[in-house]
Amino acid sequence: MNSVAAENYRSRLRKVLAYIDVNLDSDLTVERLSEVAAFSKFHFHRQFSEHFGIGVYKFVQLSRLKRASYLLAYRDDQSITDIALGCGYEGPEAFARAFRKNIGQSPSEFRKKPLWNEWHTMYQPLNELRSKHMKPENGLDNVKIINFLETRVAVFGHRGDPQLLGDSIRQFIAWRKQNKLPPSVSATFNIVYDDPVDTQPDAYRFDLCAATDREITPNEFGVVGKVIPAGRCAVLRHIGSDDHLAAAVTYLYGEWLPQSGEEMRDFPLFLQRVKFFPDVAEHEVIVDIFLPLK
Repeated sequence: MNSVAAENYRSRLRKVLAYIDVNLDSDLTVERLSEVAAFSKFHFHRQFSEHFGIGVYKFVQLSRLKRASYLLAYRDDQSITDIALGCGYEGPEAFARAFRKNIGQSPSEFRKKPLWNEWHTMYQPLNELRSKHMKPENGLDNVKIINFLETRVAVFGHRGDPQLLGDSIRQFIAWRKQNKLPPSVSATFNIVYDDPVDTQPDAYRFDLCAATDREITPNEFGVVGKVIPAGRCAVLRHIGSDDHLAAAVTYLYGEWLPQSGEEMRDFPLFLQRVKFFPDVAEHEVIVDIFLPLK
C-alpha cells in the first residue's frame, strides 16, 4: 500500500477518536462517526474494529464510563444524574446498569470507595489503544530551557502502589477545598521521585502539590509545606492523555538529554498540570514536564 495513502487512512480513523473525546455527551452513532472519517456507514464499524482492535460501540462506552468515573471520584459537587446525562446516557438507570456491568460497582459505590485495581484492569485495553494510536509528537524543537522560580507548595505525599494514587488525589482535593486553593487559583504540581515500571509498588513515591505562600500548619490530611527550588529546567509541554506521559519522559531522558550537553541537577523530575481531564477532553490535557538542570 502507498505509504501516503496508508497514513491518510489512519489519520481519518484517528480523527474519529478525537471527535469521540469531545462529544461524549452527544449521540455517537455509526452514521455520524463514519461521516467524521468520510467512510461508508456500511463498512465503518468493521474498519474501526480491524484498525483499533476494539469495536466502536465498546470504545465509546468505555470512554464515556472513564470520564464518568473521574467525575464520580474527583468532582463530588456533581450529582450522579448530571454525570450520567453529561456522559451521553439517557438517565441514571441506564448509566448505573452500564457502570456496574463494566466496572463491578454502582456509581454511588464507586463514588464512596473506588476499587482502583479493578478499574485499572478494566481500562487497560483503552489505555493501550490511546498509547498506540494517539501519540503526541516529541522533538528537539518542543523542548525549552527556562529559569524556574522558587515555588512554595503544599504537599500530600502518596506512598505506595501507584494504582492507588486515586485515593491520594481524592484526599488532596478535599484538603484544597477546605483551604480554598482550587487549581484555578493555585498552580498544581507533581514531584515524581520514582518510575513505577522499575519500582516495587510499596516503595513508590509521588507528591501532589499546590502552589501557595501560606504557612502549612499540622492538619488531619498530613499535608506539609515544601519548596520546589529555583533553577534552570528543560521543559517539554505534553498535550494528550496521561497514558503518553511515560513516553514523553523517556524522550527527555533518552533522546533530548544526550544531545543537549546538559547535566542534571539534584532534584527530581516534576510536572505542572495546566489543563485537567475530565474538565477538558482527554487528548486536550496539558502537562508541562520539568527536567532540573545545573
